[in-house]
Amino acid sequence: AGFFMIYKRFYQRELATLTIGIFVVLLAVITTTLMVRLLGMAATGKIATEAVLITLAFSALRYLPILLSLSLYIAVLLALSRGFRDHEMEVWMSSGLSIAEWVKPTLTFATPLVVLIAVLSFVLSPWAVRKSNDYRHKLMAQEETAAISPGLFKEAKNDNRVYFIENFSGEHGSATNIFVQTEKQQKLGIISAHHGQIVTDDDGNRHLQMYNGRRYEGRPGQREYRIVEFDRYSLLIQPKDPGKEDTPTNGKTTGQLLKHPNADNLAEFSWRLAAPIGAVLMTLLAVPLSFSRPRAGRSLNMVMALLAYLIYSNFISVGNAWMAQGKLPASVGLWPIHATLLAVVMALLAYQAGAFRHKAAQ
Repeated sequence: AGFFMIYKRFYQRELATLTIGIFVVLLAVITTTLMVRLLGMAATGKIATEAVLITLAFSALRYLPILLSLSLYIAVLLALSRGFRDHEMEVWMSSGLSIAEWVKPTLTFATPLVVLIAVLSFVLSPWAVRKSNDYRHKLMAQEETAAISPGLFKEAKNDNRVYFIENFSGEHGSATNIFVQTEKQQKLGIISAHHGQIVTDDDGNRHLQMYNGRRYEGRPGQREYRIVEFDRYSLLIQPKDPGKEDTPTNGKTTGQLLKHPNADNLAEFSWRLAAPIGAVLMTLLAVPLSFSRPRAGRSLNMVMALLAYLIYSNFISVGNAWMAQGKLPASVGLWPIHATLLAVVMALLAYQAGAFRHKAAQ
């Protein structure tokens, strides 16, 4: 018994080393993938260039529950499979111990990680979504304001506009000799004014207020142009900051989801709850799946483990989509999927325990 306790401590240290190593590799892969995607979005103007790194950090934080769960799953598989490969499990078979004896030390190691996954899923990941969304919208909204620079022709990416201001005395100061080119519905508009000012209305929208100027509008290549003289002309340059109503469902707090239990919110809550539950179930599944026979080959159990993870995650994704669409009642939720996997785990543990006893009897 004492030797078995020593080996279990060694097993848990091995789990820690494998989990950290696998997590670092997976994080590097997902970070590289996200970086390529975000750089592509920045190149097309979908997000501001300044927002790439901060959006990358927030996006990586959103994936942490999945990465931790997958790292734990693979670590258990590798650690126990190594025991079978190196014939260490034959010692436990001859001692009358079953593979189920490894469930307790595995869960002991996994419990802190499952708690961390729950915190990430319910608290930190939604916070990261909100911050990323707000930061991205804020930079994109400010980009047009930044395009108003004195003495330079600058194009705003959010709109088909080109600005030129000869002199600008500050964000809330006055501007002189203003030129703005706009394009809308294949019509070219040119606005010129002697002076103007950036103002903020009661709703929080920012406008370029221009005075004593003219607006020319027409289609390029045609002679018909409309000329309008104005005493005051207001041009929206920055909408108000997105409010709470613009928060995506996956960015809402858990309290907000439960306060308004519609189909989308309940589906999101079930998705967050599935992260720690799935981590526990997949960790338990890794114990019997690590059982391998010499004649079956070393890679067969890994292939079965990969298929099991893909099937479970796909069922969770489909069930979550059905909940959001109202096809799956919220009272049922994703519990049948969790219950099915738990039944499979118990059946496999019982089967492997019988195989251990048969091997020990030989």
